[in-house]
Amino acid sequence: MTSLNIPMPREQLERIVRQVVRQRFAEQLNAGEPQMSAAYESNLVVNISARHLHISREDLEKLFGPGAKLTVYRWLYQPGEFASEQRVTIIGPRRRAIENVRILGPVRERTQVEISGTDAVALGIEAPVRPSGTVEGTPGCIILGPKGVIELKEGVIRAERHVHMSPRDAASYGFKDGQYVRLRVQSDCAMTFDHVLCRVDPKVLLEVHLDTDEGNACDLVNATGVELLA
Repeated sequence: MTSLNIPMPREQLERIVRQVVRQRFAEQLNAGEPQMSAAYESNLVVNISARHLHISREDLEKLFGPGAKLTVYRWLYQPGEFASEQRVTIIGPRRRAIENVRILGPVRERTQVEISGTDAVALGIEAPVRPSGTVEGTPGCIILGPKGVIELKEGVIRAERHVHMSPRDAASYGFKDGQYVRLRVQSDCAMTFDHVLCRVDPKVLLEVHLDTDEGNACDLVNATGVELLA
């Protein structure tokens, strides 16, 4: 990450440290070592993932010029991930467009656009619900940047709601990678979301991603509690 010009904020570093400490205490417990923590405790966070773009290095340079790099606007909850300063315009059929769609970093191997159902209607694109990264056979769009334009042949999706979790979190819940679970949100618009995909990875923090429509439907910003259920 040496190309970034903004240091990781203190709160993100603290989240990572807390995660490592919780895992270390749990490992000590399993090994029979003396420790201060009696059990591993998961720290569930639920966030709204607004419309955004993941981009390849090749497409980044087409849109922003040779040698272009993503620069940090705001660090996200997951370690090393950030909302960049770079934004583009997404154009659908019949010239319907959404401006100022932010690119998330770091760069990826393949460009992908993630929108909500409401965005799909606005753009005139029949975007299917897919796990992030599964774009085969999906619609494309035109992406306009300050230095160029690309025609994306496929890659526009409504991201399937999902939960990122470490192997320790998965073990704590009794879940496994690829399993579908439920999310209960307590609010004035309380509801339970079915079909939440578990994505297990040792590098991540425990976090559920809902899209804008889903977050608004359950009034997530005013929620009093969240819970994952089998």
